[in-house]
Amino acid sequence: MHYELYYWTGIQGRGEFVRLALEDAGADYTDMARVHGDAIMTPLLAGKTDGHRPFAPPVLKAGRQLVAQVAAILDFLGPTLDLVPHAASRRVQALQLQLTIADLVAEVHDTHHPIAASKYYDEQKTEARARAEAMRGERLPKFLGYFEEVLRANGGRHPLREHSYVDLSLFQLLSGLDYMFPRRMQALWPSLPLLQALKDRVEKRPGIAAYLASGRRLAFNTNGIFRHYPELDGDR
Repeated sequence: MHYELYYWTGIQGRGEFVRLALEDAGADYTDMARVHGDAIMTPLLAGKTDGHRPFAPPVLKAGRQLVAQVAAILDFLGPTLDLVPHAASRRVQALQLQLTIADLVAEVHDTHHPIAASKYYDEQKTEARARAEAMRGERLPKFLGYFEEVLRANGGRHPLREHSYVDLSLFQLLSGLDYMFPRRMQALWPSLPLLQALKDRVEKRPGIAAYLASGRRLAFNTNGIFRHYPELDGDR
């Protein structure tokens, strides 16, 4: 199966969670906007292509089928790419964990855009500082502590006791948080040894290592979800 991935150029964004799965599995895919430009997104988002109209990217096209939303795409790809356990109960568990990651990703975005996504960061700096303080002090320990305990309960290496797309998404999440909050993550890492080890292992997987070393892996930047603004970081 040849897949088409639709996501904006210039940022990793939510599309990166899907890219990592495709790259890890060595899947045959085309990153459509990077090949044809962002204009290719217009008919897709306007509902002028085959399949159900998506609200926003990322969107995966497989044959004539369109699948949107990161968690739905990974749930769709998981069995075919051997990135999810075969048992139905374990597949549901993987989806549950992925949706929890999505919850944190949404909160991460709202840290630097707490008032409105349509306003520039500079228009909401005061509110962002307060939101970042709560994120660093309350939300990151709560979410990351939960994932640390999930790893511990499942043998310490994988959230599902075997490699899955959840491992890859946690790698992306942790990498993004390292970029966004370097001081805070430096303070948190000693309490998250299993997550840190997972991040290191995923980074060394053949498909991921090759992708990270390629020009196709865009750098984190202040246009994406994970944005580093020094004034929003702190060790507590």
